[in-house]
Amino acid sequence: MVETVIRVEGMSCGGCVNSVTAALKSLPGVTDANVSLDSAQARVQYDPATVSEQQLREAVEDAGFDAPV
Repeated sequence: MVETVIRVEGMSCGGCVNSVTAALKSLPGVTDANVSLDSAQARVQYDPATVSEQQLREAVEDAGFDAPV
């Protein structure tokens, strides 16, 4: 397992946090995702053999938020 931190822009409430968390946890290979509104980031534990960091960023963007590199 690998852990990465992804910056998440555009979150403004707990519902946003829930949306990003659900989007990340729905990906195969993601074992945990902790999203913080205060720090505007997601700390994700995942299996790099199953899912890439780029796919994690795409999931955040598909949920309607920005995940700049």
